[in-house]
Amino acid sequence: MRPRIALLSRNVALYSTQRLVEAARQRGCTVRVLDPLRCALKVAPGAFELRYRGKPLPKIDAVIPRIGHSITFHGTAVLRQMELMGVATPSSAEAILSARDKLRCHQILAAEGIDLPVTAFGDNPDDTPVLIDLVGPAPHVVKLNEGTQGSGVVLARDAAASRSVIEAFRGLYASFLVQEFIGEAKGTDLRCFVVGDEVVAAMQRRSAPGDFRANLHRGGKAALVSLDAAEKAVAVRAAQRLGLGVAGVDLLRSRRGPLLLEVNSSPGLEGIEAASGIDIAGRILDHVLGLVVRVRRRAGRGKAAASAVPQD
Repeated sequence: MRPRIALLSRNVALYSTQRLVEAARQRGCTVRVLDPLRCALKVAPGAFELRYRGKPLPKIDAVIPRIGHSITFHGTAVLRQMELMGVATPSSAEAILSARDKLRCHQILAAEGIDLPVTAFGDNPDDTPVLIDLVGPAPHVVKLNEGTQGSGVVLARDAAASRSVIEAFRGLYASFLVQEFIGEAKGTDLRCFVVGDEVVAAMQRRSAPGDFRANLHRGGKAALVSLDAAEKAVAVRAAQRLGLGVAGVDLLRSRRGPLLLEVNSSPGLEGIEAASGIDIAGRILDHVLGLVVRVRRRAGRGKAAASAVPQD
């Protein structure tokens, strides 16, 4: 039976979505793109149901989540429903939620012993000096807890600027983090693309002139890069600890070794495929099809065991 793959994506025209559809079809899969906002869910004991555009969803073997930040709640609810219905996925709903919340992600990975820039969080305006003291001397990076693509990330070059930015974020009732600035990274970071238990490609991103953020959406430039064993190990360990079978793990090179900057649960394919020349979409599909094979084997063993039970 041909594997039946679903992609959770709001925009079928996106490069990443198109590449995954192409890779699935090349491997003989039946593939369908589902807009999470057109999914309706029925939740009842033993009777989980999903309807798409008002119609029952046909049997799906695996789902690849491409859930944007703006629909995190609804998208992960749909993904969780599909998991409860026995659909395989490389990244669970809970893993995506952990990665999207930067503070939660940092807490989980720091507890795992993964090094990262010193990070502070607090909600009370009276604690602004405490946050600055916890992180150490300026410069500081102040960032939104759930920002994406470099949005809501500000470099404060002295303590006065840090206080000003923190007060501005508080005035917007925003949840934010204060972080140590890693000057020796010199406006570059490493995007490590993890699929399963390996880094399948990596690129170095360099910030545009006058900026310190290396995001490609902010004008950054990407180039192929070789990672050392420690960098690969950190990237894979971070993705696996969060439960992400597909992840973009961003690292900084520092004097004390690789530092984890961020983990992206729906990393874009365009920049990394262009920089590396590697068929990343194909690697993702191969990983997902491996999950489908394992699920089918378990189901087959379960049926065999059931048929072997003596009947009265």
